[in-house]
Formats: sequence, structure tokens, C-alpha cells
Amino acid sequence: MTNKHAGYTYCGACAAHAYKQVDPSITRRVFILGPSHHVPLSRCALSPAEVYRTPLYDLRIDQKVYADLWKTGLFERMSLQTDEDEHSIEMHLPYTAKAMESHKDEFSIVPVLVGALSESKEQEYGKLLSKYLADPSNLFIISSDFCHWGQRFRYTYYDESQGEIYRSIEHLDKMGMGIIEQLDPISFSNYLKKYHNTICGRHPIGVLLNNGIDMNFSSLNYAQSSQCRNWSDSSVSYAAGALVVH
Repeated sequence: MTNKHAGYTYCGACAAHAYKQVDPSITRRVFILGPSHHVPLSRCALSPAEVYRTPLYDLRIDQKVYADLWKTGLFERMSLQTDEDEHSIEMHLPYTAKAMESHKDEFSIVPVLVGALSESKEQEYGKLLSKYLADPSNLFIISSDFCHWGQRFRYTYYDESQGEIYRSIEHLDKMGMGIIEQLDPISFSNYLKKYHNTICGRHPIGVLLNNGIDMNFSSLNYAQSSQCRNWSDSSVSYAAGALVVH
């Protein structure tokens, strides 16, 4: 499942469509892959914490899985400051706690901060995580916004044939969502190279698409923080989707 970063006022309702798909009765481990916004990172990083606190209850980080990931030599250890500054994983913690509330003592979380990975690194991490993804007791949350449009984001792509600017943004985003539904990492990479859509979680999404497992992805909801009609406007897009492994 994929989702969002901005304040819950903007993205909350959209995110809920993804979390509605969670089955707490079978979920024993929740992997949360979020992009790094604040520190340059060329690999993936693990948290130094053992517990994340939420307004509902504490979430325990799975130290056994962390130890197994650490042994691969592919992961860095982020600082506590980096962990506290980064919102891409944090945004999903209250949702995870709420969705899993009925089984709150029966699951752990595996937060992974994803850096600006090369395509070959996305393949490497996708292959590494595929064994976890294939286990039906594991839930994967892929954290991302979609298009950040406007001069303050330095991104103002506009296809006039779509009508208003916000329609052009929606068309661009839904093109990307359609490619993600095809589970084709090469097409997704080509889409990003062609349109440069400002999808901040493109690398976590790339990792997910490179797992080689038979699965099905469906889009559930789409929203924008505001409707852009003028060049002085700005908006951030949000998308929710669900992944089912066969």
C-alpha cells in the first residue's frame, strides 16, 4: 500500500482508504518504507530505536528482523536525530496503531528509511525484501506523496490539452498510478525520466516493484491538497493503493 506525508488534514482521508484493507488478525509484522527527506542517503537505513511511541500505544521494532537485515551489510544505522526529523515513516505510525489496535500485543514494526537509490540498488533491495513480502503475515506500507506542483516545488509541468492545471496534474499522477498497477519497474523508471514527476517516495516504490513476486496492485483513492488554476498556485497530490500477493 502506498501513501502520503503532508498534514492529516490534507492526506488523512485518502490514507484511510489504504488502511481499511489491513487485516489485523493475520498481520504479525509491519514493514514501513519511507523516503529520506533530510539527509543524503544512497542506501537504506535502520532506526536506532527499539520502540516508537504513538498517541494510542507504543509500537515495538522487530529486533530479530533488524538483526537479519543488518547482517546483509546493505543497511546503515540512522542517527536518532535523523529518525526524529524524518516524517515519512512517522506519519504512518498512528494509522498502523489504529488499524492493528485489536491485536496490539501481537505484532512488531520494521521501519526502513530509503535513500536515493540507483536502479540497480532498487533491484537489490527488492530482491532482499521479497522473502518478507511473500509471507502473508507481513504487511508492507510504502510511504509517498505524488506530484508536488508549483514554483515553490520547482515543478510546473502543464499539459494544456487536459484543461485546468489541476486536471493536468491529475492526468500525470494517474498515468504514474497506472504504471505502478502494472508492477513494471522499467516503465515506472521511464515515466519518471520523461515527466520528472515529483513523487518523493519514488525509491521505496521502486524497491516494491523490483521484488519479482506474483502480486496484484489496485489504486483506491486520489486527492489533491488544492486545485491549481494559476501559475502562482501550488498543490501536493496523494494516492492510496493496496497490494495483494498471490
